[in-house]
Amino acid sequence: MPKRILVTGGAGFIGSHLCERLLEQGHEVLCVDNYFTGRRRNIAGLLGNPAFEAMRHDVTFPLYVEVDEIYNLACPASPVHYQFDPVQTTKTSVMGAINMLGLAKRLKIPILQASTSEVYGSPLVHPQPEDYWGNVNPIGPRACYDEGKRCAETLFFDYHRQHDVDIKVIRIFNTYGPRMRSNDGRVVSNFICQAIRGEPITIFGDGSQTRSFCYVDDLVDGLIRMMQTPKEITGPINLGNPEELQIRDLAERVVELTGTKSEIIYKPQPQDDPHRRKPEIELAREHLKWSPTTKLETGLPKTIEYFRAVGCSDEER
Repeated sequence: MPKRILVTGGAGFIGSHLCERLLEQGHEVLCVDNYFTGRRRNIAGLLGNPAFEAMRHDVTFPLYVEVDEIYNLACPASPVHYQFDPVQTTKTSVMGAINMLGLAKRLKIPILQASTSEVYGSPLVHPQPEDYWGNVNPIGPRACYDEGKRCAETLFFDYHRQHDVDIKVIRIFNTYGPRMRSNDGRVVSNFICQAIRGEPITIFGDGSQTRSFCYVDDLVDGLIRMMQTPKEITGPINLGNPEELQIRDLAERVVELTGTKSEIIYKPQPQDDPHRRKPEIELAREHLKWSPTTKLETGLPKTIEYFRAVGCSDEER
């Protein structure tokens, strides 16, 4: 049956795709965003839909609405943005979780937390299963995000144990696709925009570090499948692509697909940047019947096409 669904961070990269999918499924969607990293143009095509409502709100403050489900995606998710105001980043993860959990508790509804592979830090276990506790530097420059998300997970499970809140926790690994921001510091958008501008493609480190890239449509499918699971399925569950790729190989693919003459240059690797990251997704396969289906050969050209269409400037909000 149609539901009224709250998506915090709904004007963001992933959030806007989630709002779109939920509307396609016949639900009403309340999109909440403070537009720090979310953009109005991401949801511009939804504003004419009578089942869609956009509200400007910061989740560090309580929210009083009536809904049937909550997807809590609100938080800057790239180093450039979450390190810009690290105190606010931590507050968004922690206070945002408290406020949304309080709402879910009052309404007696399920709530999904978009956590992150960053909770594993610079992992000493590879690939990363959900029962791995991680290797996080609690005082490093990335800690505002890593530890903020770890604390949010703690709050979710404590609300579940103490107040019987119906929680769902997923850990998102590297995701890419249309509506990424060009200036967010993520490797896919960085490489594509540098190539489109004809600038050198910058690799931080020697390029041997690995990531696994999941296309946004696949990720959204996983989010919705997680929300539909029985109450006893709480997570955490990894959502990501288990196919590992070296960063230098990604750069070479972008060069080939864009037809650029950009050279590849190397700079020092940032502090606490993990060398390898790859999800173990057996729990997603078992409980969600989910695994990514979009190959990089399909998703990367779609992402390049998006940046060619909208440009690589984030001046437009």
